[in-house]
Amino acid sequence: MAKLIGNNPSQIPTNGDLGSMAFEDRTNYITKGASVHQPFRNLIINGDMSIAQRGTSTTGVTISGYKTVDRFNFGIDNAGTWTITQDTDVPTGQGFAKSTKLDCTTANGSLSADSLLLFQQKLEGQNLQYLKKGTSSAESLTLSFWVKSNKTGTYICQLRDIDNSRSISQSYTILSASTWEKKILTFVGDTTGAFDNDNGDSLRLLFFLVAGTTYTSGTLQTSWGTYTNANRAVGQVNLADSTANEWFITGVQLEAGTTASDFEFLPVDVNLQRCQRYYQITQEADGSSDIICSGAMYSATEFYGTLYLGATTMRATPSVSADTGTNAYNIVGNGSSADASSLTLNNIGINSSIPHCRLEAVGSNTNVGQGNGAWIRFGGSSSNQKIIAEAEL
Repeated sequence: MAKLIGNNPSQIPTNGDLGSMAFEDRTNYITKGASVHQPFRNLIINGDMSIAQRGTSTTGVTISGYKTVDRFNFGIDNAGTWTITQDTDVPTGQGFAKSTKLDCTTANGSLSADSLLLFQQKLEGQNLQYLKKGTSSAESLTLSFWVKSNKTGTYICQLRDIDNSRSISQSYTILSASTWEKKILTFVGDTTGAFDNDNGDSLRLLFFLVAGTTYTSGTLQTSWGTYTNANRAVGQVNLADSTANEWFITGVQLEAGTTASDFEFLPVDVNLQRCQRYYQITQEADGSSDIICSGAMYSATEFYGTLYLGATTMRATPSVSADTGTNAYNIVGNGSSADASSLTLNNIGINSSIPHCRLEAVGSNTNVGQGNGAWIRFGGSSSNQKIIAEAEL
């Protein structure tokens, strides 16, 4: 309901006052682009680093991939060895509980040309259509984040348009060692090349931490242009030059416009569900003999069942993996049980209301009997057994 304004906004109006009062003009009261009208304005998922389904720490990292905190990918090539951790060191009084920490455990002070270390998130094209990229009305993007490192100096952030092979980079400076600092960078809108309207990898946000001459021998490309390796990370410090080096980040927000709004905190259930679109642990053993699903014996030794992959529809048909090992699983039914060392997951479907797949298990010696009902359970050989569905970009 519109608010009445007039003689005295703090006074309760009488019937006689109403003739001299007017309804407040909500159109001019707050702009259309203001944050109050923009739920889910942050293009980055899990920017507060609060969800870490894969675990809270990974050591000895020398190979690229998704490691700890959800939705953030670690890229590395000839840039030392790292431990990646979901950490509790955060900027004071900002509402954050978690950060991501990169800790150098084996240094590389003499980089090769192709040395590279980066922290990135990949974004679906269908989530970017309102940016109007490739038109004369293309929206600018503003990136804000909190960062901390003992190594001061120049660092590079890049937006990379995968669909049209274009990019733009901006630098920021860590001024004070081991001190949380908030950084804000604005990238102008790109009037060339629209993002594909699909579930593919269209835009990447990259934080460079190490870059060899392959990526630094040109001129930093601060305007949108053709993707050129030599212009991507000019001026980037070498975070890998000492085992004393570490880098923390949290509060990553990428939004349309030229102004950084306050970080958009989401409820943990919403944040988790957004992450599960790309990666989810569908089953995990809390102890021995945890039941995975029920089904029936297709033959004397083969169990078939339907495994539900959770309530979140995934980005694409996922790859589903299950732990293997001696006595990893048991087939149980008709008063009997048999070991099954591995599972096969087929006929994966994501287009139904509940994503699912067919689970097949073969028991080495079962007396359950063909056609009888049965169930499959974890065999208890490990308390950390998992069944994982992954549809990452």
